[in-house]
Amino acid sequence: MPLITADQLKAALPNCKNPEIWVEALIPAFEKYAITSNERIASFLAQIGHESGQFNVLEEKLSYTAARLMKVWPKRFPSLAKARKYERNPEKLANFVYANRIGNGPESSGDGYRFRGRGLIQLTGRSNYASASQALGIDLVTHPEQLSEPAVAAMSAAWFWATRGLNELADDQTGDNDLEDFTTITKRINGGTVGLQERFQLFKSAEQTLMA
Repeated sequence: MPLITADQLKAALPNCKNPEIWVEALIPAFEKYAITSNERIASFLAQIGHESGQFNVLEEKLSYTAARLMKVWPKRFPSLAKARKYERNPEKLANFVYANRIGNGPESSGDGYRFRGRGLIQLTGRSNYASASQALGIDLVTHPEQLSEPAVAAMSAAWFWATRGLNELADDQTGDNDLEDFTTITKRINGGTVGLQERFQLFKSAEQTLMA
């Protein structure tokens, strides 16, 4: 019996537009990175589903209004005048906000936009692309656009998941607090707890679907 079917994926993530394509991409990734129990699969689907708009968004959207830029990056855009210089300009914005960090070069290098968030888990920055390249045996530094392909997006997300110890956190331990573990998973992926309740609801839905 397959680890997950297209019908199960659609039931767990009803907004997923191409469940057949994603199941084909996910199963090899699940097998390689031991995401094979119902608990691990349900946690993965919930978290990665939230991060990717239920497997529909594979590239970071960077077209913001000036007002939104001031809310998202308040330190970088302390005034409306500065924010307006980057309004609705994804390439210019990425090169500015991601410059000289996460392995990227200066703003003029173009690394910020070249290595913007891609894939199911929005891998960002030259250093993260390079780490994924080494682990997966795929040259994502020379060809970063490959992270937007389903097979690579699924494999890179599973690699990220497993190497951050998230399989172990997803394992059901009798008597422990599922939400507490799930919160820790969220923090390791997101850096905070943005969307925690929605993620947890998706987890419960996926869990029920897989165990039906």
